[in-house]
Amino acid sequence: MTQASEGQFRAGPLAHRVPDLGALELLLAVARLGSLGGAARELGITQPAASSRIRSMERQLGVALVDRSPRGSRLTDAGALVTDWARRIVEAAEAFDVGAQALRDRRDSRLRVAASMTIAEYLLPGWLLALRAQRPDTAVSLLAGNSAAVAERLLADEADLGFVEGLTVPTGLDSVVIAHDNLIVVTAPGHAWARRRRSLEASELATTPLILREKGSGTRQVLDAALGGLARPLIELSSTTAVKAAAVSGAGPA
Repeated sequence: MTQASEGQFRAGPLAHRVPDLGALELLLAVARLGSLGGAARELGITQPAASSRIRSMERQLGVALVDRSPRGSRLTDAGALVTDWARRIVEAAEAFDVGAQALRDRRDSRLRVAASMTIAEYLLPGWLLALRAQRPDTAVSLLAGNSAAVAERLLADEADLGFVEGLTVPTGLDSVVIAHDNLIVVTAPGHAWARRRRSLEASELATTPLILREKGSGTRQVLDAALGGLARPLIELSSTTAVKAAAVSGAGPA
């Protein structure tokens, strides 16, 4: 280990040796305005707070930075030198802030959406049109799958926002209910249930083979919960459109 590196090691972290940005901005304002009170007003702090910050910076650096008098505040020779260094640090921080904002803007301009099949088919097109009207610069990529797949994509950071149906949300995800819908039984016109006048009991529904969504679908989750897990699949299909088409064809109730 060299002598220089030993000295650097003993000095401790840089953050303990260099004044913070707020103090450097204050020093630059004093240099520009020639007044500690004016600098305090510009930065939105009280004059006592500004004085305390300057004194703290002087103790930290071990040199006097500002001469205060009834006529105003004047930088010492050391203060003028420190101000030149401070200006470069603040300019670098401003460049850092601009770059970070550019990253935020780029992130905000791209939205990765995952949605369950039903929502993707029937609701999202209208929502995306509304988003386009309000945020025309936002590019949206859509990933469609069942509710379980949507949750997996969110947990894997493959999507920023997900829309699902169902009763539960996996651990690690936040959720908000945005709408409710109802499940109803549908059949082709020629099915006996189409002419039925009395109510269809849950027990009868549970013992009848049905055209169902696949396991992992929010719709299937709700139906299984309503029937105590007793729903009997006649056919399992991966989209509401396919379920409707099968029902219309007379394959069975859905």
